Amino acid sequence: MAFNFFRRGAQVPEQKASATGPVIAYHGAGRVAWSLRDVGSLTRTGFLGNPVGFRCVKLVAEAAALPLVLQDRERRYEEHPLLSLIRHPNGAQGRAELFEALYGQLLLTGNGYLEAVPDEAGAPVELHVLRSDRMSVVPGADGWPVAYEYAVGGRKHRFDMTGDVQPICHIRTFSPQDDHYGFSPMQAAASAVDVHNAASRWSKGLLDNAARPSGAIVYRGSDGQASLTADQYDRLVDEMASQHQGAANAGRPMLLEGGLDWKPMGFSPSDMEFQKTKEAAAREIAIAFGVPPMLLGIPGDAAYANYQEANRAFYRLTVLPLATRVAASVSEWLTRFSGEDVELRPDLDQVPALSVERDNQWRRVSGAAFLTDAEKRSLLGLPKLAEDE
Repeated sequence: MAFNFFRRGAQVPEQKASATGPVIAYHGAGRVAWSLRDVGSLTRTGFLGNPVGFRCVKLVAEAAALPLVLQDRERRYEEHPLLSLIRHPNGAQGRAELFEALYGQLLLTGNGYLEAVPDEAGAPVELHVLRSDRMSVVPGADGWPVAYEYAVGGRKHRFDMTGDVQPICHIRTFSPQDDHYGFSPMQAAASAVDVHNAASRWSKGLLDNAARPSGAIVYRGSDGQASLTADQYDRLVDEMASQHQGAANAGRPMLLEGGLDWKPMGFSPSDMEFQKTKEAAAREIAIAFGVPPMLLGIPGDAAYANYQEANRAFYRLTVLPLATRVAASVSEWLTRFSGEDVELRPDLDQVPALSVERDNQWRRVSGAAFLTDAEKRSLLGLPKLAEDE
C-alpha cells in the first residue's frame, strides 16, 4: 500500500506543463564531440575527409620526394648499385612514388617503414613502403626493438631485427611521450580538423535549408496562454521533419493551423563568424604541417610579402629538413648491407624554388679569394677532388 502513490502517478498521461510549452524551438546543444585520435580515424577525418589536410600532406610529400645524389669524400657517383636501387625500388613504383608514400606515412602517422628485399647474397634488390597502421614494434628486454610485426587481417609476419643487417628501416618523428612511435602533424592538427569539418557540415546543413536560418513556431491558442497537447506536439514535430527539412523541401510554403505562428530568426553573431572560424581552423591545420597558408589560398594571411617568398620559406623550413633527415636515415640503413662509406643527399640544384638562393651562395663562395678551392667545395657540400687529397 505504501507504493500506491507512485502507482497512481504512473497512470497519469504525460503532458507538457512547462511555461515554455507554447514555444517550440529547433536548435542543437550538447557537449563538444571530438573525433577519435587513433591512426585510422585521423586519416579518415584529416586526410580523406578534409581538403586542407589532404592538400597539406600531398604538398609536403610531393615536394620532399627530391632527387638524391650519392657521394663520398672523394667524388659524386653518377652510376652505383645503390642509385639504381633508389631509382627503381620495385616493380610498381619509381623513386618519386616510393618516397612520396614514405613521406605520406610520416605525416599521417608519425612513422615510416621501409622494407628491403634481399637477394641470395643478402644485398637489397627491392624497397617497399609498409603501411604504418599495420606495423607494431616488438621491444626487447633492454627496450630496443628486436622485431617488427606486420599484421593484415588475421595474419602476421615477423621481421627479425637482431642481426647485423636489418630488413626494416623505421623512420619516426619526434615524440615526447613515446619510446617507439612518432608523433604526427595530423595528431597536432586534430582539433583544428574537427572544427573545420564541423563548420563544413554546418554550412552544408544551412544550404540544405535553402540558406535560411532557423526559426520558431509559437502556439498562442485562443486565449494566448494555452499549450499543445502531447499528441499535437508530436504531430507538429513529425510534420516539420518530413515536410520542411532537407534540400528537397527547400522553399516549400508552410501551412500553419489556427494558433500557430512562425517567427523567423536572423543570423546571430556566432553564425556570422562561422566562415572566419573555418578559415582560422584551416590556418591552424596548415601551420601544423609547416605549410604557409598563402600556398593553400587561405585568405587573411600576410606573413610573407608574396607567393614566391612563402614558397621559398616552405622549402627551407619544412621540406629540406624533412628530406635531409629521411635521406640520412635511408642512407645509413642501406650502407650497412654493403659496408661502403657513401651518403645519400637531396640534390638542391634540382629545386627551382631555391635557385635564387643557390645562385647567390655560389657567387659569394666563388668570389671569396681568401678560400682555397677545396674549402669552397666543402662549403658548397661537394666532395673533394683527387688533387686535393
